[in-house]
Amino acid sequence: MRRCLILDDYQQAALSLADWSRLADRVMVSAISEHIADRDALVARIAEAEILVIMRERTPFPAALLERLPRLELLVTSGPRNLAIDIAAAQARGITVCGTESSPTPPTELTWALILGLARHLPAENQALRTGGPWQSTIGTDLAGATLGIMGLGKIGTRVATIGRAFGMRVIAWSPNLDADRAAAAGVELAPSKEALLEASDVVTIHLVLGDRTRGLLGEAELRRMRKSALLVNTSRAPIVDQLALRRALGEGWIAGAGLDVFETEPLPADDPFRRLPNLLGLPHLGYVTRNNYRTFSTQAVEDVEAWLAGAPIRILS
Repeated sequence: MRRCLILDDYQQAALSLADWSRLADRVMVSAISEHIADRDALVARIAEAEILVIMRERTPFPAALLERLPRLELLVTSGPRNLAIDIAAAQARGITVCGTESSPTPPTELTWALILGLARHLPAENQALRTGGPWQSTIGTDLAGATLGIMGLGKIGTRVATIGRAFGMRVIAWSPNLDADRAAAAGVELAPSKEALLEASDVVTIHLVLGDRTRGLLGEAELRRMRKSALLVNTSRAPIVDQLALRRALGEGWIAGAGLDVFETEPLPADDPFRRLPNLLGLPHLGYVTRNNYRTFSTQAVEDVEAWLAGAPIRILS
């Protein structure tokens, strides 16, 4: 019998959303719901497992961790990629790394939840209602007629653009590789440059993959180009935006507000300055956290383990 551990199962949902009993005669499966940030404590909990199932980048697996897990043979991650896994180090140690599919619909929907929440000051108004505060204290921002700037026009960005047009917004887009034909096919205008998009947009939303070219893509100079009335939404990866510059932008009023679903350290420390910014609508990385998406993750994780046990692994990441 091999041992399989599911990590960072915050909602304690993984075991109920798939038929893990299919593995019962070969694998003992259990889940850990709490996040274990300390490396030594993590190794102590997982060192005996031959199979690990992890949720995206919640727990990174660099080479230094992998070398402390000599029993590990299979690492399954939710989603089709995971930049927090050192794939080369895993391969060098003979560890198979597999993924799952992931729908672009949940992060698209959450992007619009953040945009609407910011535009209509929903957190502040809800808090005032619950605590007996003033009845109406804010004035909302109209989306119809405003300009939506999308950085990254892939599967998620394209869906965000479709909804923006439905709201009656002008939609423009930019990314390092975006051309006029692709923009036109998505029904949006191609911004001539990153700077032009930032200057023209009332709402900027980020849908880029984190990499060498996108890390730190928005720093102080870029944030200062945005309108003081503009909103910034990031549901992709935190390091795309310089975090210190973003805190200053919010604290000093360079921009009106930000909606963030991603942070450089997750879970976000209790004393992190982002928690104290009144013009931040922050969420604990909920972009892909929906029942259907979780069901896909868990079901395909079971399939990945079954295929690996049969000697024919599927959805191998490389």
